[in-house]
Amino acid sequence: MRKRGWSFRIFVRYMLFQVPGVVLLYLLLILAGRVVVLPTWFIWSLVALWVIKDLILFPAVWRAYDQERRNDAGSMVGSRGIAEDRLDRSGYIRVHGELWKAEVMGNIPSIGKGEKVTVRGIRGLKLFVEPDRGT
Repeated sequence: MRKRGWSFRIFVRYMLFQVPGVVLLYLLLILAGRVVVLPTWFIWSLVALWVIKDLILFPAVWRAYDQERRNDAGSMVGSRGIAEDRLDRSGYIRVHGELWKAEVMGNIPSIGKGEKVTVRGIRGLKLFVEPDRGT
């Protein structure tokens, strides 16, 4: 299972989505400056802090801007993951670095914590898994 990180393309897409918010903030500060005297340095400082906030949040949200990974939920079928806790019929697994609710398929009584699993189906946000047989 290859762990894929963010790329420059994803970073540019994220920053372009942030532009309208920065422009709106700037315009609101300019309008507020007509009612209350706001120094120019104050306006630019707030805009800079807003951009810094976006940069700090990027590592937490970049996956939402990766269109190649969002093709379809069915692409999860066949993926391999690791049980985050003991799966007694259901529990949580980690697939592609993300935590998912999972349910054990078939007559398998349980899957232990740390065991490898293979996704065999998906319904909504729940994955249906079985132990990974290494195939």
